[in-house]
Amino acid sequence: MKRQSSVIIGTIGEDPHIIGSKILGRVLEGEGYKIIHIGAKCQPKEFIEAAIETKADAILISSLSGHAKNYCQDFRELCNEAGLGNIVIYVGGNVVVSERDWQDVEKEFMQMGINRVYPPGTRPPIVIEDLKKDLSLKS
Repeated sequence: MKRQSSVIIGTIGEDPHIIGSKILGRVLEGEGYKIIHIGAKCQPKEFIEAAIETKADAILISSLSGHAKNYCQDFRELCNEAGLGNIVIYVGGNVVVSERDWQDVEKEFMQMGINRVYPPGTRPPIVIEDLKKDLSLKS
């Protein structure tokens, strides 16, 4: 029997906005994922510790304040150092402060080792479909 995929969800940095991540978490639960919501104003270390503790398959980082870039700069490297080299990492929301071409923003995050980057307003079904694909590649 295949184990239920588990996903860490939280809001990074000093960002107190959790509504989007809560909604996504509920939708993912409805799709059969085990959701570990670590809350708002989380530091990268908290995501990584939660992923290790729960043997998570993915980390979904939310940002509405626009400061995700600052906190995600070394995120993949920190995951690798912690033994989470294959973990799927998504970042979504308002991830940068300035108005920029989305393709440039996405490219920048992907160069940091983030698997997928979502702009504001991305609907949950898109994330679900990507998560199914990315986790199936892992197994």
